[in-house]
Amino acid sequence: MLSRTADHLFWMSRYMERAENTARMLDVNYQTSLLPQSADMAEQGWRGLLSISELTSSFSQRGQPVTARNVMDFMVRDENNLSSIWSCLRAARENARAVRGTLTTEVWETQNQTWLEFNRLLKEGAFERDPGAFFEWVKFRSHLSRGVTVGTMLMDEALHFIRIGTFLERADNTARLLDVKYHALTGGDYFAPPGNVKEHQEIDFYHWSAILRSVSGFEIYRKVYRNVIQPSKVAELLILRPDMPRSLAACMNEVVANLQQVANQQSAETLRRAGRLQSDLKYGRIDEILMTGLHAFLTQFLDRVNDLGAGIGRDFLVPIAA
Repeated sequence: MLSRTADHLFWMSRYMERAENTARMLDVNYQTSLLPQSADMAEQGWRGLLSISELTSSFSQRGQPVTARNVMDFMVRDENNLSSIWSCLRAARENARAVRGTLTTEVWETQNQTWLEFNRLLKEGAFERDPGAFFEWVKFRSHLSRGVTVGTMLMDEALHFIRIGTFLERADNTARLLDVKYHALTGGDYFAPPGNVKEHQEIDFYHWSAILRSVSGFEIYRKVYRNVIQPSKVAELLILRPDMPRSLAACMNEVVANLQQVANQQSAETLRRAGRLQSDLKYGRIDEILMTGLHAFLTQFLDRVNDLGAGIGRDFLVPIAA
């Protein structure tokens, strides 16, 4: 496969997954903001969302206060924000258009229709009328795109690069979400006893429930642990459980499996690093991770995922110099 084609497929899937992840985070923050809370706590939630996406400085350049409406508008349809849903869906569609001959008709039409329908909904004011329903639509279109891709495309290199892009992006997002939210809700001290226990438990329940719902993990948590929501168990579910679709372990299993299918003569080191990261998650224990520091673990994980993405780009996506 031409590296140019692989590059378009890889980034098409990453941008589609990023649009879904952004919709998930915005949706859970929007729903949480409707709960009884102080203005400072509400603002902290939106600042945390900007921090997750590394958009704090970009948003500050707008000169607007950090409010629900301003942040959502910035992350949904700001054309100057390269991480907005508008920018992601546009980039996904343009990458798909560049390799239409490699995609099935169903995959291309799904990507194209998503972009056209998204703009129509924005013009009709669907986002302002019901943000929650709008975010659900974005998630549904991402699910549809992924399902059509797996259900109609030949299981060759094209599909493998699409899957690699999807799960690299998902791993990055899950790690960012867990790091920022875990730190914000525990104040950086994961074992500190709460002051007002009853109030602390109520806040914990709603906010940890929201985090789980943002990764479609609430029902899964109940099924796996059959217990009250505990921060350490949430971390374990989202980091180490290979049967949780959006966990770091599940994402790395998919990345390694698909990398093995497209391996070439120069990708041995990239595959080794991916396999080592996969092994660290496979044999890791949540108590060890928490004792050594969750923030440090997730920061290192993000660095390793970024390094892995660079390696994939170097080995497969950038034309080899003569």
